[in-house]
Amino acid sequence: MAASRKSVIKDEPNRRAEIVRAASRLFAEKGYSATTIRDIAKAVDMQSGSPFYHFKTKHDMLRAVVMEGMEIITRAVGEAAARDGTPRDIFDAMLLAHLEQLLAEDGRHFAATLLHESHHLEAAALAELIEQKDAYEALWQKALRELKRSGEIEDDSHVTRLFLMGALNWTVQWYRPNGGRTVKQIARQISGMLLKS
Repeated sequence: MAASRKSVIKDEPNRRAEIVRAASRLFAEKGYSATTIRDIAKAVDMQSGSPFYHFKTKHDMLRAVVMEGMEIITRAVGEAAARDGTPRDIFDAMLLAHLEQLLAEDGRHFAATLLHESHHLEAAALAELIEQKDAYEALWQKALRELKRSGEIEDDSHVTRLFLMGALNWTVQWYRPNGGRTVKQIARQISGMLLKS
């Protein structure tokens, strides 16, 4: 039995990232409850039990989709927040980084899974997600505070931050890559609506 297990592992290269992407797409399209391990395995052309060499349970796959998606977008926006420039320059770079991550194909699936399927997370994983989301939103709160200090925005309250996050995250519902507006144009429009001329 051990020999046969080793041969299966040898035949299955480490395809964890591919499994996470497939799970993200399927959770977004079908929902977490309706997606089976067999569906995920089929999507990556694996035997039905092979994903279990990378994840113990389907819940672990959901956790990976949500947490790794949060890590990717936090890293991109964090790099934008750390750049040199005026508060407006930094805010604009953060807007663009968020939208570029969110509106890429993988990002759209992550966002849909985060928004609609994260309630399936077990308590410990949900607490971990909330902690990471709070750290992410703190980047935005700091940017809004700097904008208010420089006189470029009226209100830097948490309501403004929640409004901003909602508006940005909802773009996955209506954005189309060939819809006439680029991601950069959308970022500029959002900035123009929020900030003083």
